[in-house]
Amino acid sequence: MKNVMLIISMLLLCCGVGAQTAKNVGKVGAVVKTVKAEERPEVLIETTMGNIRVALYNETPLHRDNFLKLIREYHYYDSLLFHRVIPDFMIQAGDPYSKNAPKGAVLGDHSLDYTIPAEIRLPQIYHKRGALAAAREPDMVNPKRESSSSQFYIVYGRKQDERGLQRGRDNLRQLFGDSIKMTDEMREAYTTVGGTPHLDGGYTVFGEVLDGMDVVDRIQRVERDANDRPLEDVRIIKATILKDLPGMEEKPKKVMKRVAKKPVKRK
Repeated sequence: MKNVMLIISMLLLCCGVGAQTAKNVGKVGAVVKTVKAEERPEVLIETTMGNIRVALYNETPLHRDNFLKLIREYHYYDSLLFHRVIPDFMIQAGDPYSKNAPKGAVLGDHSLDYTIPAEIRLPQIYHKRGALAAAREPDMVNPKRESSSSQFYIVYGRKQDERGLQRGRDNLRQLFGDSIKMTDEMREAYTTVGGTPHLDGGYTVFGEVLDGMDVVDRIQRVERDANDRPLEDVRIIKATILKDLPGMEEKPKKVMKRVAKKPVKRK
């Protein structure tokens, strides 16, 4: 498909990560317990169609810290668009070029000038409805499945039938052989709530929606053009940290000097 491998692309500043957490990066199933689950950071994403509150997983510390850093220090997502929406699939944002993009401009090809090592935590963390995940470039140019620096997507995903589940199982088998299989918990979530099982193992899921799935639902159903961009702009008004990491506090806004990089591709 076009820009941004599967939901596309690019996620955040991976600065200041110590060796203690970095050593687990990219290991499927590895869990880095830096903060208790009940102390998960939370972010409020205010949009022109309503508010979405998300929690960030402490099991994916590089993505968590990068997302928080972009918001805390750069207010990076303020005024960016949800530039790609697909009904019963997902909504995507984070292209820095979307802030002042004219109507009809093709978006999704840009991110910041770095990537984040994959933090795939299957089978504990997967693409259930409401999952917050990082877009990335395709395997042919990105075999380590590193995440984009700024683009993220929120999964909607329809309720899966046996055919959809089997597609997910086949994908896991192709990626991991018999070492990781779809669990009963995953199967129940996909059949009763919804999600995108065929993305499991390919992209890092680093959070989930706590409130506002009705907003996600409305956004994913707006009219769109041939590139899946909404005909009427859906904009992030402001992203705010509601609950930060212990010991962190709001820092003065900095000027983002990093240059947008090449496009991210999606299947």
